[in-house]
Amino acid sequence: MNPIKITETVLRDAHQSLIATRLNTAEILPILEKMDRVGYNSLEVWGGAIFDACLRFLNEDPWERLREIRKIVKNTKLQMLLRGQNLLGYKNYADDVVETFIKKSVENGIDIIRVFDALNDVRNLETSIKAIKEAGAHCQCAISYTTSKIHTIDYFVELSKRMEKLGADSICIKDMAGILTPFSAYDLVKRLKESVAIPLELHTHSTSGIASMTYLKAVEAGVDIIDTAISPFAEGTSQPATESMVLTLKEGKRGPELNTDLLGEIADYFKPIKEKYREEGILNPKVMDVEPKTITYQVPGGMLSNLLSQLKAQGSEDKYEAVLREIPRVREDLGFPPLVTPLSQMVGTQAVFNILAGERYKMIPKEIKEYVRGLYGSSPAPISDEIKKKIIGDEKVITVRPADLLEPEIEKYKAEIGELAISLEDVLSYILFPQVAKKFFEDRLKSKSQKISEAKDSNEGKDNSEKAIYITVTM
Repeated sequence: MNPIKITETVLRDAHQSLIATRLNTAEILPILEKMDRVGYNSLEVWGGAIFDACLRFLNEDPWERLREIRKIVKNTKLQMLLRGQNLLGYKNYADDVVETFIKKSVENGIDIIRVFDALNDVRNLETSIKAIKEAGAHCQCAISYTTSKIHTIDYFVELSKRMEKLGADSICIKDMAGILTPFSAYDLVKRLKESVAIPLELHTHSTSGIASMTYLKAVEAGVDIIDTAISPFAEGTSQPATESMVLTLKEGKRGPELNTDLLGEIADYFKPIKEKYREEGILNPKVMDVEPKTITYQVPGGMLSNLLSQLKAQGSEDKYEAVLREIPRVREDLGFPPLVTPLSQMVGTQAVFNILAGERYKMIPKEIKEYVRGLYGSSPAPISDEIKKKIIGDEKVITVRPADLLEPEIEKYKAEIGELAISLEDVLSYILFPQVAKKFFEDRLKSKSQKISEAKDSNEGKDNSEKAIYITVTM
């Protein structure tokens, strides 16, 4: 059998999971040359929450980060995570935005795009898949893994077949909550390898404490690629440690062909960075806790911390267990959506509202109403008429692909942001995060104007000095 391949997540999902996506570009660039020589299948460097965090918290241009990474990484493929028609935002965008964003992502350095839909509604993937293929990148379609009475192995097999037919170059089992158990992983991987001809990758999280065992059984069943994180940013709500998995798998028949000496050096590089974030309080010790309840409640690690913060803000931390019990009930009411962005936030918020109000669906967020109306796509299982009535009254449910209702958007937003945008990439940033991007552009312009002013003052000083010297000489 072929050696198992490794996708390294430390530059995206690992620090997103542990330190709220706070790694900055200056911390990333110095280690890239070594990472490029390890022999990874790919480096996940972009997508997910990277875009938002760069603009909102780090005062960085996410496009520039990608370009800087690409300048250094010459041998290893660069990978990103994309939420289908949602791109990197939290709503559906028009097809022209999706197409342009993907084209620009590839032009700026991305080789592999892992694309998923929170509801596994392949209609929301069609535009992305086509655009990825046209841009010449590798299209990896991801299954949003979850469990329910309808999410059977047969369900995922049929879903994978549809993805392959649409043009997927590979399939990823995306277990965002860390709920895929080892023996279930074996059975699922086995069936998928028998059913589709394209490579199969597995992504999971260590939240529930079983991820490493899950990887071992998946490798035994024939999975081609697994996602891991270098040890300082591994485990907890992140992925299993790269070095540990590599050393373990090297004892088997499919040992990864990675440079373990370099892995040690990369780990040494990230150790003080992790300590810095620990000392600053950005690395919350709670994210390193093992939480077996995750398997029962199917709540991703990031969702758990978000729930705690919501309840703390309301002075209702004592309601935590009640909210956890309410989440599966809400999820069933809503047709068993997988708990992944943005559905995890939506379901979690509704569960909090239900418990705090003391009455189910007394308070309903706008996003939940839009979901029930079909604006996010088709729910995995039908939503009962009773629940529909309670949430949207007599409003109609749409049955078309949600993006079919959207007019082209790029030209409108281009005119709206005007000269603050200096590139099409800027326009795309503005479309995804209007307020945050606009502030970033305004600050950038002020900084540029200040630098020009300082340079002008400096040059004027030089000119005066030179004139004075000239006068002295001629006299």
